[in-house]
Amino acid sequence: MKKTVLIVDDDMDYLYQLKLKVENFGFEVVTADGQFEGEKVIESLKPDLAIFDLMMENEDSGFVLSYKMKKKYPDVPVILATAVTAETGMSFDINEESNKSWIKADLLLDKGIRSDQLEKEIKKLLKI
Repeated sequence: MKKTVLIVDDDMDYLYQLKLKVENFGFEVVTADGQFEGEKVIESLKPDLAIFDLMMENEDSGFVLSYKMKKKYPDVPVILATAVTAETGMSFDINEESNKSWIKADLLLDKGIRSDQLEKEIKKLLKI
């Protein structure tokens, strides 16, 4: 049985491109086009892995979704995909102890990641 990846992003073009990439890696993909829809999906589906955009309806939408995912399904790996550093100059280190208490993601990736690198990171988090 294929593993399921939930992808949430409000940029429809990026969402579609990422969906195709992850499907080509051999995964089942469920998508949502924003934080609100993503929250509804989390209520009814436990994916094997989730990829959330950081800034959607709100600047912290990805953080909120990560928190809700980890609260309901602590064992589901979460990747935050973001262009926030390029857009704002702000950066987040999820491995820094002071950030671990509020950033509930397992990995933070800059948007534009190469397909081979994304596949490698997903498989590493899923231990396959």
